Amino acid sequence: MFCEQCEQTASGNGCHQWGACGKSPEVNAVQDLSMYVLRGLAPVALRARELGISTTEVDRFTCEAIFATMTNVNFDRDRFSNDIRRAIAYREDIKAQIQQAGAPETWLPISCYEPDYNESLVSQGQEISLQFLSQGQGNVDIFSLKLTVLYGIKGVASYAFHAMEMGQEDGAVYQFIYEALAALERQNITLNGWVAIALKVGEINLRTMELLDAGHTSTYGHPTPTPVPLNHKTGKAILVSGHDIPQLEAILTQTVGKGITVYTHGELLPAHGYPRLKETYPHLHGHYGTAWQNQTKDFAKFPGAIIITTNCLMPPHDNYEHKLFSVGPVGYPGLNAIPMGADGHPDFTPAINKALELPGFTEEDAPRQVMTGFARNAVLGVADKVIEAVKAGQIRHFFLVGGCDGAKPDRNYYTEFVEKVPEDCIVLTLACGKFRFFDKDLGNIGGIPRLLDVGQCNDAYSAIQIAIALANAFGVGVNELPLSMILSWYEQKAVAVLLTLLYLGIQDIRLGPTLPAFISPNVMSLLSQTYKLKPIATPDEDLAACLAKG
Repeated sequence: MFCEQCEQTASGNGCHQWGACGKSPEVNAVQDLSMYVLRGLAPVALRARELGISTTEVDRFTCEAIFATMTNVNFDRDRFSNDIRRAIAYREDIKAQIQQAGAPETWLPISCYEPDYNESLVSQGQEISLQFLSQGQGNVDIFSLKLTVLYGIKGVASYAFHAMEMGQEDGAVYQFIYEALAALERQNITLNGWVAIALKVGEINLRTMELLDAGHTSTYGHPTPTPVPLNHKTGKAILVSGHDIPQLEAILTQTVGKGITVYTHGELLPAHGYPRLKETYPHLHGHYGTAWQNQTKDFAKFPGAIIITTNCLMPPHDNYEHKLFSVGPVGYPGLNAIPMGADGHPDFTPAINKALELPGFTEEDAPRQVMTGFARNAVLGVADKVIEAVKAGQIRHFFLVGGCDGAKPDRNYYTEFVEKVPEDCIVLTLACGKFRFFDKDLGNIGGIPRLLDVGQCNDAYSAIQIAIALANAFGVGVNELPLSMILSWYEQKAVAVLLTLLYLGIQDIRLGPTLPAFISPNVMSLLSQTYKLKPIATPDEDLAACLAKG
């Protein structure tokens, strides 16, 4: 196998024997085959859209199927075998409709490909993967950008899937996903052409995150600053992990009156800031555990049922696998998958019954809490105070310290960085990287907390809007603000967000803990020259450099 789509690849160069995420070579091969078939579906879907043939069902399937190939989402080979069959069935159905419309086409081989189901899909996937990787033997910099586009599109597709769940869709997003997938087969695109496509990924991702933000805020209200208990209380319990707020609400709805307390885990911490969730479901109590890479410890200790809703699944351990459930694109061989109910929505009855069967918490825990809910509406609601504090010299600098967490010890950089941020500076944070420091009391400046949790990685749009609004208030560009971005990355959503920041022209981003292995030295040099993108150094060096900026 060969996989370098996440930050924790072996030796920082790529996984060859086994995925650092726990993905087997066999699953990797079938994922690659699934993506190849989806790339072949793309030109057919594009032609159908030109002819006015509806692709709505295919659009939604494509995003979920791509989402399933992201890091730490699905490890079940059967899932990808099914996706391959469905993608080909959709492709051939659309072809027939195109033919009926009187617009026969001559398709490239990729759009006619069908695997031999009597032979190993693994070996066929490995062959397809080698063919794709062989492109890197030509122009390594163009291939580097191809991979950047591919991984960025995986992030876009995942955000589009989340937005679609919230009833928010834009045909332009689906259109570009197909265009980008189809472009991967073209050999006549120049280096600058691929740079433009990569930046277009960032532009489309901004729109996709806007859709997701609209879905969340129109359904649940704008987040408000909220204390979230970190202590548990006695009674039966369900823990919900991942990112999917609609699935969290479905669980809350189905547990009303059942004597079960619901806790969040990982990136669902910011869900507590949504007013309509707080007001409607009093049995949503608090947060349990920290970031995704600690789930083997957190899940083993939790005395109730556990439901994981999106990416961040680690291969489960025997001591908690019996109480762990997956839903949507998430999966693992033998793991309890939540079935769809008669209404087409997940039926969480198996997880609820497991929670009632398990002992739950038998003792109270000492009270502890953290704050969340400082999304754009909350921060901009006190923008006048923030501006005055800056003008008065009370706030010297803003640091956005966020992104993905992970298991590598060099991620302690982010903890040390925040601990060393001077007392006249504000730290905004989002995504699971905050779990390195989310429970630290940094105090406040004139009543404004020095540590502001903007939300989950799905809320990156909110952080961007805060930066833009502050820049407008001061009458300067974002790059002229006393603001520094210190980002950590792990998977493909983070790649998409980084491309969005570059599309917006934001400079001086510090990225770590290591640079993406799929970024070639020449491409990195281009990004450094154009956007001053740079790897993190030490907390002391980076703080000094950021504060010298003003």
